[in-house]
Amino acid sequence: MTETQEVISEKVVLIGVITQLQDESQSQEYLDELEFLTLTAGGVAVKRFTQKLATPHPKTFIGTGKLEEVRAYIEAHTIGTAIFDDELSPAQLRNIEKVLDCKILDRTNLILDIFAQRAQTSSAKTQVELAQCQYLLPRLTRLWTHLDKQKGGIGMRGPGETEIETDRRIIRDKISLLKKKLLTIDKQMAVQRKNRGKMVRVALVGYTNVGKSTLMNVISKSAVFAENKLFATLDTTVRKVVIKNLPFLMTDTVGFIRKLPTQLVESFKSTLDEVREADLLLHVVDISHPNFEDHIASVNTILDEIKSADKPTLMVFNKIDAYAHQTIDQDDLVTEKTKEHYTLEDWEKTWMNDLEHTAIFISALNKGNLEEFKEKVYDGVKKIHIERFPYNHFLYDEYTE
Repeated sequence: MTETQEVISEKVVLIGVITQLQDESQSQEYLDELEFLTLTAGGVAVKRFTQKLATPHPKTFIGTGKLEEVRAYIEAHTIGTAIFDDELSPAQLRNIEKVLDCKILDRTNLILDIFAQRAQTSSAKTQVELAQCQYLLPRLTRLWTHLDKQKGGIGMRGPGETEIETDRRIIRDKISLLKKKLLTIDKQMAVQRKNRGKMVRVALVGYTNVGKSTLMNVISKSAVFAENKLFATLDTTVRKVVIKNLPFLMTDTVGFIRKLPTQLVESFKSTLDEVREADLLLHVVDISHPNFEDHIASVNTILDEIKSADKPTLMVFNKIDAYAHQTIDQDDLVTEKTKEHYTLEDWEKTWMNDLEHTAIFISALNKGNLEEFKEKVYDGVKKIHIERFPYNHFLYDEYTE
């Protein structure tokens, strides 16, 4: 089985830069994430290349000397793909392709490819296809600019020019068609949301691979697909959940990621509408990840972009079973205590205790602290329910019994 997987997996080199805005540790973390994305897409990263630059090179992303080093490695080890950790401009892509005789992908292209693999329903497939077409169009247009200078007239209608215009038109027509199809899907999903009645809606949001689907399975007692890979969930899943006889709807949404392609945010509008229309957000965080605070910031940025940052939110710090902290020897007087040395109790006493939102520490996998979690979700749902239906608040005595 392993041998078959090695044959199928593409050998890949990863390329990133260390800049003024992205120091060495951040760069390595982004490349770790890029490696995980590569693995999810079916590739195996065999080598990493990084270079210190004030800003990425406008023509080739990295310097020509470093690019030559990458080319030599690719030739020597018969590598099929090079993946860059930022979105490449059409000009950069073209210049790099001239030097490296292999497939060139950037972070955006890789994420789009994973989304295309993961899409199951007609809605998700249409959204991904639209994002891919929007990504491709400027690259297709600029790829042929050297032929745009050809003049029209007798004997000057070259086959290249005709082909370019045809390709452009096909892509634009496809984008137009997909947008119309998505409008229909949006209307259908809006009707579905309306038909759910006045029940309180709770949406699970968070970075990709933090355990949202596992938590959904435990709470709703359903079988939502969950896997230890990025973007395991693309299609929105809605389940009816009942806690203490109080019913509400819970939605599992697509995970967010840093440097999320703008094309995806735009095309996944109908999926993100589930977040926009939610009454309560459960922001799930993988506390075992060393950079979970950055993940929180990334999710909050996207929530702000879709105008959902001010919704009532319960911070759910998941995977406490996998959390491990560094220890300091009692005799060690030199080492200063940093965040890496924090226990879960230490974290609870920090900014997490001062949050405007309620915070809870759980393990969805091992069902740790789930009863306390359910209690807090119940309190949040009950508060919204009373505001919405003040006339039947007397029923809550029955719910709490």
